[in-house]
Amino acid sequence: MEKIPISKFKAQCLGILDIVHKEKKRIIITRRGIPIAEVRSLEATDDKKIPLKDTVLFMGDIVSPVSEDEWEVLN
Repeated sequence: MEKIPISKFKAQCLGILDIVHKEKKRIIITRRGIPIAEVRSLEATDDKKIPLKDTVLFMGDIVSPVSEDEWEVLN
């Protein structure tokens, strides 16, 4: 795992991110020799998958306002 100072990362950020993505490398960013962050490539995901799809059940009209007498908190 390669370590680079934050000043080098700031100056060459886009190039470093391309290398991390293409080569699946992990890079530690340091400030004064102390690790402060890790940059790594993400695993491929199925972008077409919609999270929580078909998990919500709509009961009634969700657009029109609710009357005050139906709010338990106001009673």
